[in-house]
Amino acid sequence: MLFGFVIAYWVISVAIGLWAGRLVHNARDFAIAGRNLPFYVVTATVFATWFGSETVLGIPATFLQGGLNSIVADPFGASLCLILVGLFFAAPLYRMKLLTIGDFYKLRYGRKVEFMTTIAIVISYLGWVGAQITALGLVFNLLSDGAITNVQGMWIGSITILIYTFFGGMWAVAITDFIQMIVIVLGMLWIGGEISGQVGGVGVVAEHAWNAGKFNFWPEHNFAAIAGFIAAWCTMMFGSIPQQDVFQRVQSAKTIKIAVWATVLGGVMYFVFAFIPMFLAYSATLLDPHMVSSLIDSEPQKILPTLVMTKAPLIAQILFFGALLSAIKSCASATLLAPSVTFTENILKPMFPKMTDKQLLRNMRIVTVCFTIIVTLYAMHSKASIFKMVENAYQVTLVAAFIPLLCGVYWSKATNQGALFAVVMGLVTWITMLIGPAFVEPLQVLTPQGVGVIASALGMLIGSLIPQYASHDPHIHHKLRTGQHLKDQNVLGG
Repeated sequence: MLFGFVIAYWVISVAIGLWAGRLVHNARDFAIAGRNLPFYVVTATVFATWFGSETVLGIPATFLQGGLNSIVADPFGASLCLILVGLFFAAPLYRMKLLTIGDFYKLRYGRKVEFMTTIAIVISYLGWVGAQITALGLVFNLLSDGAITNVQGMWIGSITILIYTFFGGMWAVAITDFIQMIVIVLGMLWIGGEISGQVGGVGVVAEHAWNAGKFNFWPEHNFAAIAGFIAAWCTMMFGSIPQQDVFQRVQSAKTIKIAVWATVLGGVMYFVFAFIPMFLAYSATLLDPHMVSSLIDSEPQKILPTLVMTKAPLIAQILFFGALLSAIKSCASATLLAPSVTFTENILKPMFPKMTDKQLLRNMRIVTVCFTIIVTLYAMHSKASIFKMVENAYQVTLVAAFIPLLCGVYWSKATNQGALFAVVMGLVTWITMLIGPAFVEPLQVLTPQGVGVIASALGMLIGSLIPQYASHDPHIHHKLRTGQHLKDQNVLGG
């Protein structure tokens, strides 16, 4: 019966996404919903996109194993990322009227930087989307009592999500996200109340977790621990900023105020609701300690769904798995769409400059299909946990794309040459640290992504301040901030 209810909900939500496809008439509709979304929908799609499998399955499992200190990246870094985007990046980027984040790099720094940062951004999505596909396989396997294997569940989930994303683009993602946010909020609150009643209240669980040392947040007082803590926090907080999915939500808003405050509110809501799955998972240590001990080392991501299936009534189970699937679907559809749009706009389109808008829309859909297949194969063969897949995804954008974005918006002296130095030095240093030759051993304490982002910042400073050998418009920073570029260049959506 539970499986039947969940499948019915799945089919209805896919049908809603397909219905939204009637609103897509051009590439701008497909990519950023024609910049027509109201406040409540933008808030919903920001929240629902980030409230994914790692929030419901990955973060609770990691919290059980290590406590608050182990989840500094998400939700602490992730929620702060959204708040920072809203406060410091949404307004200037919204005024530029661009289709993708790659368009910013193209206008600010030129084609070479656009190409390199776009490739880095697309690669980063493998981990994030892969985590959602992995979670879908896990959920279908659990709900079918093993009749559907993990791999079969991955393909079923990815194909059905692809269907409505293919036809509806950002409109489908936004409308389904709004519905799924309601399901997530109601489902999490309902199941939280059910489990709270069984364990004697939130205070009992919190006291038990406190006594077990799970609320220890700050790292140990040694340089290695502090450096690792900061690197983990910054990877999600800063590495997630130059991402197409965040940019799409900013650009999809009807007004600049909506772009700013809906993003901030979505980040705050994400932070608050991320603690409910942690509360539920820790409650399992009181309700079924044997189950927790049997799964904690081998399959910790199964602890929470197993708790719900064995300890909660049917209505609570339906709401929980409806919320879980909503979280995964909203995140997966957004993260399938984002890299497909930016790859088409910033890699394929420059190769075929005579591409019409109709051809651009068709190619966006074709790339979405290709990316879905690639990321599903990646998820099938990945050995990383859901939490680690998401956490590691943003290292490449942190070292390659964050510094050029930050300086491009806020430093008028940043040049094309500086951005090239930043991207190359950041990537080369990061890869060298990952390979780990002996001469970089003393720097490993700073973590590969920590050293990479420092190298990227140095590259931007050095490349921008030394004599310039790369062509650069000294007035481009002013043009982008004042909208002059819209008169100078034919920017899609401008």
